[in-house]
Amino acid sequence: MGTPSPSTPSSPSPASVAVATPVREPRPSAGRPGGARDGRAGPGVWLWPTLLALALTLYGIGSPQLWEDELNTWDMAGRSTGQLLDALRHVDAVLGAYYLLLHGWMGVFGDSATALRLPSAFALTGAAACTALIGQRLFGRRAGLAAGLLLALVPAVTRYGHEARPYALVVLAVALATLTLLRALERPRAAGRWAVYALCVAAVGLLHLVALTALAGHLVAVALKAREERPVLGRFVLAVAAGVAAAAPVALLGRAQAGRQISWIPRPDLWSLLGLWPQLYGSALAAGAVTTAAVLAWGERRPATRGPLLTASALAVLPPLLLWAVSHGDVSYFFHRYLLFTLPACAVLAGAGLCAARARGVVAAGLVALALLTLPEQQALRRPYAHFWHGVDYEGAASTVRKYHRPGDAVVYDRGEDYWRLLDVGVRFYLPDDLRPRDVFLAASAADRAELWSAECPDPAVCLRNEARIWLVVAGNQPDPLDALPAPQARALRARYTATGTERLTGVTVALLVRKA
Repeated sequence: MGTPSPSTPSSPSPASVAVATPVREPRPSAGRPGGARDGRAGPGVWLWPTLLALALTLYGIGSPQLWEDELNTWDMAGRSTGQLLDALRHVDAVLGAYYLLLHGWMGVFGDSATALRLPSAFALTGAAACTALIGQRLFGRRAGLAAGLLLALVPAVTRYGHEARPYALVVLAVALATLTLLRALERPRAAGRWAVYALCVAAVGLLHLVALTALAGHLVAVALKAREERPVLGRFVLAVAAGVAAAAPVALLGRAQAGRQISWIPRPDLWSLLGLWPQLYGSALAAGAVTTAAVLAWGERRPATRGPLLTASALAVLPPLLLWAVSHGDVSYFFHRYLLFTLPACAVLAGAGLCAARARGVVAAGLVALALLTLPEQQALRRPYAHFWHGVDYEGAASTVRKYHRPGDAVVYDRGEDYWRLLDVGVRFYLPDDLRPRDVFLAASAADRAELWSAECPDPAVCLRNEARIWLVVAGNQPDPLDALPAPQARALRARYTATGTERLTGVTVALLVRKA
């Protein structure tokens, strides 16, 4: 695929190339196949990043066990539409759009770990393609290809491509919004392009409100274009207003729920800002390599690169800075996975930095080096407890119950201090659908309460029904598993049952209680 010939008329002013015209590359040597202009994507620009991202996100996608947040996703999305909408009025409103999407997805494709994670894998695959197209528009075809491949190789892309949470879809939504904005700036009078951009902004807000900080980077791109065409700013403001208005109900509900949803996020200090990047990339080595390549992009002193560099840098840097600043108020929003949507912009800068060397060997060597540097992280991401802070073998616990289960058995789950581990939800996920022992101390399910957590029987002794056998599933590996339960439950069980077998697994213990003679 060829690029514009050096004989093309002289370059326009820096303002005009800021977002709409890519940096020109040398014309291919004789004998090489020709192709599309830089602004028009040939398949080679986005195809290879798409294939690489798809391969890395699909490989081993079902290997890690679902962790607590993913179990919340399964529980919420698996409710009826009415139950889900009722719950969103009390909790997780900011994730409502994602839960509704996944609710429909599960109705078609099922609820296995792989099925739950496939939308995230496909979203980050699409984000890699968009990254390549953004890089092409800003810096040229070769830089775009490098940017898409770099993004696909970042360990965090695999990590969140393997997660049943909305963050991958947010990355795709922001990348699409950026790409559609660049297209709108190429033809500012095309109302349809601004309408598509407004829809993308709405999708960003509906999927995760924090990601609307990406609009700060978009504003920089618009300001550069407005230097030559002032009406662009008004069109941008109208499109943003329409998109944000669509997400306004979610913003109002989310603000009211913020105190209980994210109160655990600490107020960030200066070190938090500096330490963000290794967490964001899922690898300190990847963060260092990509950041170094991005800094090299600023070594280009040509006027044609200034606008694209400002645009890409604003998209990468302004959202973390804004989020850090606003997180010193009543609520902190500064958490690395909330900023994953900045990775495409970082990859675009790094792609431009690699291509600044003007040697294909440097680009290839940089990509191979990143792949080798992050290979240990990529391998670790396929392990059973890759998603956990502290592993819990839900699957092993379910396997124990399934193996030794008898008709009429009941179960007691630890919902005491370790309620957030969702032992009941985790074991139910891995148990067959036709194996649902009576939950002895369950008074009201989370779905019935329109909440994330279940309610327990206030009088444990009354809730026992004299079952012959009860399975006990508790967090940790204490010598006496009954000690893990709240005291009233432990007393009621000790009075009537004796433990006859115990299996200690990673982060969880399963014991069989048999009724006393």
